[in-house]
Amino acid sequence: MSVFEIIVGSILILFSLVIIAVILLQQGRRAGISGAISGAADTFLSKNQARTMETKLARWTKYICIGFLLLVLASNVVAAFI
Repeated sequence: MSVFEIIVGSILILFSLVIIAVILLQQGRRAGISGAISGAADTFLSKNQARTMETKLARWTKYICIGFLLLVLASNVVAAFI
């Protein structure tokens, strides 16, 4: 194994762990259903705050996954030439 493969492999492992962590931090899509059924009322501020955090996590998930994909593609292209 070359130094390049070790470095890229380590970065891919780091990216995959970050992807797992960011996905696990996100709320499920069905999280609001139980509150609606039981009649729990959310204030505007709590909805807005949760929405921004959810949006940030979704955005970070997209960026990290795109970076992971590009890193995998680049490593395969470079490995083909080595």
